[in-house]
Amino acid sequence: MRVNVPNALTLLRIFLVPLLVVLLLTKMPAREYLALAVFLLAALTDWVDGYWARRYQKVTRLGILLDPIADKLLVSAALISLVDLQEADAWAVCIIIGREFAVSGLRSIAASSGIVIQASRLGKWKMVAQVVGISLMILGAKLDDIGLWRKTGRAALYVMAAMAVISGVEYFRKYLRPIVERAAVPASGSVPVLAPPEPSSEAPRRDEERIAG
Repeated sequence: MRVNVPNALTLLRIFLVPLLVVLLLTKMPAREYLALAVFLLAALTDWVDGYWARRYQKVTRLGILLDPIADKLLVSAALISLVDLQEADAWAVCIIIGREFAVSGLRSIAASSGIVIQASRLGKWKMVAQVVGISLMILGAKLDDIGLWRKTGRAALYVMAAMAVISGVEYFRKYLRPIVERAAVPASGSVPVLAPPEPSSEAPRRDEERIAG
């Protein structure tokens, strides 16, 4: 049985999410550095699986659908953990995660209609901004001598929130109409259900004329 390397890397990224949360929320020496290493390793698998899939023509429908889910799990888990550590603003994290759920729902509806939504260029840059911003906030929990890491991390968080909104609007503007139009087309082989015809008012009239005659 041949293993699809890009899909295996995507699954590895998903399995690294619980480890990241444990490292961030467990009080242990140098937890920030360990968490940062795990987070960057997971982020690196995102780049490697995409490059491998394109380079060796290993792109699959499963990979196209699973890769964004893995990214969303990684980013959401990291941001929620940082909110608990008071290193990230909850309102900005809600915007980012809300956008992720909205786009995931759009992808699910599109997949049921036979449409596969791939990551846009802005969406990929958003992921880069998220990796940089989350890394800065993780370090901010450790290197807070003058608050520079925290301020830079917060600024990156606001950029992440803005990019999340813009890219989310782009997805819906581009794909919502084709999905609605595809959903409006009846499935092949389906028989349209017609309403029964209403009884004509002329039939009783003719019967009355016959009786009267």
